[in-house]
Amino acid sequence: MKRMKRTYAMILVVTVVLLCGASIALWGCGATQQGTAGGDAAQGTGAASAEGERDSRESESQGRRALEFYDPKGDYKLQQVVVLSRHNIRAPLSTNGSALAKASSHQWIEWTASGSELTSRGGALETMNGEYFRKWLEHEGLAPENWRPENGAVRFYANAKQRTQATARYFAAGMLPVASVDVETHAAYDTMDAVFTPQITYLTDAYGEAARAQVAQRFGNAGMKGVAADLADSYKLIQDVCGYTESEGYRSGEYSDLDISDTGIVYEVGKEPAMTGSLKTACQLSDALVLQYYESPSAIDAAFGTELTEDQWRLVSKAKDRYNDVLFSAPIVAVNLAHPLLGEIGRELDAEGRQFTFLCGHDSNIASVLGALHVRGYELPGSVESGTPIGSKLVFERWADSNGAAFGRVRLVYQSAEQLRAGSMLSGYEAPLSVDLEFEGVEKNPDGLCDYANLRSLIAGAFDAYDELPATYGEAAQKLEQAA
Repeated sequence: MKRMKRTYAMILVVTVVLLCGASIALWGCGATQQGTAGGDAAQGTGAASAEGERDSRESESQGRRALEFYDPKGDYKLQQVVVLSRHNIRAPLSTNGSALAKASSHQWIEWTASGSELTSRGGALETMNGEYFRKWLEHEGLAPENWRPENGAVRFYANAKQRTQATARYFAAGMLPVASVDVETHAAYDTMDAVFTPQITYLTDAYGEAARAQVAQRFGNAGMKGVAADLADSYKLIQDVCGYTESEGYRSGEYSDLDISDTGIVYEVGKEPAMTGSLKTACQLSDALVLQYYESPSAIDAAFGTELTEDQWRLVSKAKDRYNDVLFSAPIVAVNLAHPLLGEIGRELDAEGRQFTFLCGHDSNIASVLGALHVRGYELPGSVESGTPIGSKLVFERWADSNGAAFGRVRLVYQSAEQLRAGSMLSGYEAPLSVDLEFEGVEKNPDGLCDYANLRSLIAGAFDAYDELPATYGEAAQKLEQAA
């Protein structure tokens, strides 16, 4: 296990402060209004100065009152939080000679990071996420101001990829700016930790057939051909925006027209589920376009000169969202892929003295955990991505009422497309968005919370479902050992 040195934590805090300051200038967000008022007051004297300071304080007070903490109804006290986070904005691999470069006739933007790594904007946004969670924990009384947690009270654990480690470090700098924070990794740098790898570890012929059938049933009665049946408009828009038919790859025959009827899934032991057919190519382009939309100062430039509405950006994102849903969300597949991570979440919820946990992985991790828990359908207002937006957090919460009874809540916290593009949370007073989730078989009380024992049983049941697979689908000839 590798741990971050304490001196590095303090250096990171300073770096983040400088980065956020530069980002304010870059994005030109609304926070400058308060800064201008303060600057004008500083230039004045006497009564003018006092009046300016008073206006500034009143503006700040109004901002604080506007900050949304999404408190549950009723009288409850927050006792524990476990967060499963997706990394923030990363750069796709779009350099010369890459698959993306060959699939578009246009030049992709210059990124502030190497392919697959967290960008500067992603780091600043993640620090803001941490700052918001700090204010929320203080608001709920779980953490004091300028919290310096006792040993064991908090835990940060990330996949060993650069984008996940960096996301965890930036979040920690925003949430605990005066504390030394260790970010655990349990694998060699830039490799995949087994806990965060959504890989098939149990497989038989019967299981594979049942998995494909369940995936297909989620999208109608047309079998695997129905999986992408409603993506024709998405495919066409992606092709038009990218200049796909004029690209090097298309003209050389390496790529062909995107076809809604050629979707297939491959399951192999020790590997992530894989897609065959046009949906794989469409996903790569869709993912890169959406990331470019978040990263580029100009939405028109992000679409290579095409002006897209927000609904059209959702249509662009639909291809990659469908890809992730097909590969990771079907319950029979999800209990296989998410098994080690469900165990990690369960152990954190049961850890004595633990108040806050931050686990940082990927969209596939959140999708598979939610699939294994049989989440009911939900919508994400303000997002062009459905399911697991960039930087989103799956938040497990334990609350206690005035009698000491335990209750649970599970939310998805995310920044809207506007917040991601504008960096509007830099003002410090604008909250990310939040959607309460519901699960099959777990009912809520009138205050919107569920019995904590039922929530904990749901997680334990999803974890145990993996060990029950052989009873239904037979013993596997080859089965990988799960991570401890």
